[in-house]
Amino acid sequence: MAKNKKSLSYELIKGIVKENPLFVLVLGTCPALAVTTSAFNGLGMGIAFTFVLIMSNVVISALRKVIPDSVRIPAYITIIASLVTIVEFLLKAYTPELDQSLGIFIPLITVNCIILGRAEAFANRNGLMASIMDAIGMGLGFTLALLLMGGLREVFGFGTFFGINMPWISEGGLRPIGIFALPAGGFAIYGVLVALFNKMNHSWYSRKPDDTMDRRNYPGSISARTDAPFVSAEAASTGTESIAISKGSVPESMTETGERSICPGERD
Repeated sequence: MAKNKKSLSYELIKGIVKENPLFVLVLGTCPALAVTTSAFNGLGMGIAFTFVLIMSNVVISALRKVIPDSVRIPAYITIIASLVTIVEFLLKAYTPELDQSLGIFIPLITVNCIILGRAEAFANRNGLMASIMDAIGMGLGFTLALLLMGGLREVFGFGTFFGINMPWISEGGLRPIGIFALPAGGFAIYGVLVALFNKMNHSWYSRKPDDTMDRRNYPGSISARTDAPFVSAEAASTGTESIAISKGSVPESMTETGERSICPGERD
């Protein structure tokens, strides 16, 4: 039970910093750069995105054993498109200004690579609770990233935050820098934030390797193969059963005291 809770908590928090979809995985950059001209737009887009992500993960995880593999992707797109339609109707009814500001990027959530990626890579292979935690974590990470980008661009580009004038700008004799409201300024802020997140991740997780999840559980990752023993070319060409272990390739915790490699000719 404790291990299960730890796994669920990891799925919840990983999307905020360690695997932030925008700053670390660098996914969904097109809508992020287009809609983050203000903090309000970024927050609105993030909430709409998170709702679709959570609901799509729930539906796909619940139906993962029913949906045939041959029509898996079309089924995912149909489910996501239905949820996006609901979101679009709600925005038009209750926040028409936000709907007008976000424009085409609300319908484009249907083919957002983050949502399709989580559906295919996670919700399709995991249970309901884990899929919900994964969606909440990724949604929060994406929303906070959009809010951060939108807030910085609004403050530097317009001198406001959520439409409220910043006294330290207007009364301090500072003038907004209009380029931050343009795509060029968005790219500049985005690049700085990506660098900061990568630096933070590298500093934090390199100091605490034991606190991170064992990445060997993910066979497709590069780090999953770093602890594998190195087979020499000579051993492979001669067909012998000996394995040459490169220095440092296997952690000490994986070897017992007195254990050593077997060379050709030593086997009975």
